[in-house]
Amino acid sequence: MSTHLPTADAQDPESSARTARLREALLAADFTADGLLELLGAPAYAALARSETVPAVRATRGDGPLETLVRLFLLQRPVALPRARAALPVADCLADGWLVQEGDELRASVDVRPYGGPEGEDWWIVSDLGCAVGGAGGIRGDGDADRSQLVLGVGGASTTLAGLTVRRPVATALDLGTGSGIQALHAAQHATRVTATDLNPRALRIAALTLALSGAAPADLREGSLFEPVGQETYDLIVSNPPFVISPGARLTYRDGGMGGDDLCRTLVQQSAAHLNDGGYCQLLANWQHVAGEEWHDRLRSWVPRGCDAWIVQREVQDVTQYAELWLRDAGDHRAGDETYSARYDAWLDEFEAHKTKAVGFGWITLRKSGSDTPSITVEEWPHPVEQPLGESVVAHFARQDYLQATDDAALLAAHFRLADGVVQEQVGLPGSEDPEHVVLRQNRSMRRATKVDTVGAGFAGVCDGSLPAGRILDAIAQLVGEDPVLLRDRTPASIRTLVEQGFLEPVAAGD
Repeated sequence: MSTHLPTADAQDPESSARTARLREALLAADFTADGLLELLGAPAYAALARSETVPAVRATRGDGPLETLVRLFLLQRPVALPRARAALPVADCLADGWLVQEGDELRASVDVRPYGGPEGEDWWIVSDLGCAVGGAGGIRGDGDADRSQLVLGVGGASTTLAGLTVRRPVATALDLGTGSGIQALHAAQHATRVTATDLNPRALRIAALTLALSGAAPADLREGSLFEPVGQETYDLIVSNPPFVISPGARLTYRDGGMGGDDLCRTLVQQSAAHLNDGGYCQLLANWQHVAGEEWHDRLRSWVPRGCDAWIVQREVQDVTQYAELWLRDAGDHRAGDETYSARYDAWLDEFEAHKTKAVGFGWITLRKSGSDTPSITVEEWPHPVEQPLGESVVAHFARQDYLQATDDAALLAAHFRLADGVVQEQVGLPGSEDPEHVVLRQNRSMRRATKVDTVGAGFAGVCDGSLPAGRILDAIAQLVGEDPVLLRDRTPASIRTLVEQGFLEPVAAGD
C-alpha cells in the first residue's frame, strides 16, 4: 500500500458497473449501519466509533460475508482470498483498486464505513486507512500517504453539520472543504447540482468515491482554497466543515486553516455573502478566539457580512491549555516523546499569546441572504443538549425574526398565538409552599430551551391555543389577578416577543 486510491469513474460505463456490483455486494451482506449494530452489538459498535477495535475484532471471529467486510474495510485486517470471494466481486475490487492482493491475502486500500442517511438510505463514507474517526485517540494513518494530506471520515462535527443543514429543494449547493464528501452526499439528495471543493486533491478523489459507492449523482469537484475555485458563482446553499482549528502553522490539511488565529473562519463567513443567492443559506462550523479586552459576541457580530441575517450559537468554550491538548492528541503528538510533545505544546501557547487569546469557542454559524438594511443577528451561548436534526428549526428561527421585525406592539396584542408542541411547565419552590418561587417553560424538542416566566407569562402561554388575540387574553388575566389591564398590556409585549423569539409561542392566523 502507498498513496494508492481506488477509482470510480462515473463517466466510464464499465467502472460504474463495477462500482454498482460492489454496492450490491455490500447490501447483500448487510454491510450497513443497521447490519453493523446487529452484528457487533451496541457496546462494540460504540467502541468502533471511538476507534477502539478490540470489541469488533472479537465480534467478527465468524467467517460470514458481513464479518469479512468488517475485517477488511473497518478493521483493516488481511483476509484470505477464498473468504473475500465469498463476500465481494474480488476481480472488480482489484481492477478498481478497492482491494490490494498480497500473496494469498487481500487488504483494503481505504476505509469504507456504513452510514445511515436521514431517510433510511444505506450509504458508505470512504476515508484514508486509520482515519475513519478523529478525536482524542489521534488518527493512525495506516497507509503511506503524506500525513498532512490524510482524509478523515465521519466524526461528530460532520454529523452535527449534516443535522443543522436546511434540507429544502434547491437548484445549487456548494460543499466548501468537502473532505470525505459527507456534506456533498447529503446535499445531492435535495440539490439539482452540487459543487464540492477542497484544497487537498486527495480529498476530492475520496469524495468522488463516497458519492459513487453510495449511488449518488457525481458532484462538480474543484481544487482550491475557500471560494477561489468557484469564481463569481452563486449558490442557494453553502455548507462547510472547514479546517477551523486555531493552530500554529498548517501541519494537517484536514483541520488546520493555515491563517493566523480564527482568520480562516472569519474570511469564509465574510466572503460567503457574495456567493449566496437571495434567500440562500450558508451554514458552517467554526472556532473563534476569546480575546483579552474584547467581547466575543461583538467579535462575531463584526464577521456578519452586509445583507445577511445571522444565527450564531456558541456550543462550547475551552481554555487555551485544554484546546491545545485536545488537538495535540488528535495529531498523535502525545505519542511523539516528551521533548517533542513539550515543544509543540509551547508552540500552541505561543500562538495564543501572540493573539491575546484566553479561550476558544466552538459553534455553529448560519447566514441567510436577505438583502435587508436592518438584518437580524442573533449571537448566543447554548451549551445544552439539543434534538437533531435542526434544519427546520433554523428555517423557523429566521421566520420568527422576520415576524417580530414586521410586528409592532399593537399588532402583537392583536395577534393570535399557539403554544408550541413539546412545551411543558415546571414550578420550582419549597415543598408545601402555596406559590412557586418561579415558573419555567421548557421545550422537549429542537433546541430544548428553558425560560423563566412570571405567573402572568405562564398563564398567558397556557391558554394560547390560537382562538383569542393576545390582548383579550391579557385583559382576562388582569381581571383574575386584579391588575390594571392597560398597565398589563403595556408591560407584556416584551415578554411575548421573548417567547415567540425562542419558539415557545407560534403566531397563527385568526381562526386557524
